[in-house]
Amino acid sequence: MKDIERFIAGFRRFREDYFGSEYSPFAHLKQGQSPKTMVIACSDSRVDPAILTNCAPGDIFSVRNVANMVPPFEENGGHHGISAALEFAVCHLGVEHIIVLGHSQCGGINALMKGTCGCKGGGFISRWMSIAIPARERVLAELPDKEPELQQRAAEQAAILLSLENLHSFPWIDERVCRGDLTLHGWYFDLAAGELLEYRSETGLFEKVVK
Repeated sequence: MKDIERFIAGFRRFREDYFGSEYSPFAHLKQGQSPKTMVIACSDSRVDPAILTNCAPGDIFSVRNVANMVPPFEENGGHHGISAALEFAVCHLGVEHIIVLGHSQCGGINALMKGTCGCKGGGFISRWMSIAIPARERVLAELPDKEPELQQRAAEQAAILLSLENLHSFPWIDERVCRGDLTLHGWYFDLAAGELLEYRSETGLFEKVVK
């Protein structure tokens, strides 16, 4: 119960900070939202995109899942939570930026690289992480003799690039990118170093955004 009590106390402070002031952002947010940026982040408890970017309510439209994956565009009878969030953000909110935010020490990528996804070797996690198999294969082909830690870091970054590639498979995303109305970004948060890296297409590398 200690966690729940702490969360409730935190909500009281949230109300004081965001509703108790005459400058409360919710004076206009309660009328609707209009974020210009969407963030696709991992569900990892250490990687909250709003905290990492010091954002206030209403600043970003975020969706989180295991290993911050974006599945390719599909039109079938399945339940597509990430695709639905993308459609809402792009087609209805009109966001101008989509950031895929990955991170070091990712449990989903670690399980993918070790082949230990899912409960007892199967289940939802295994099927979900199959999206990133091309990233795993690429890393093992390019870095076959490197230590597991380096391979995992490479796979975490390769998975970000794969998600960016999959974003282009959505026609209404690709069209907006081609028109210059939407920009895609690949970010990588190094937990150990406390550093944020961004993928630079001109160099093909993830580079620090803050020196």
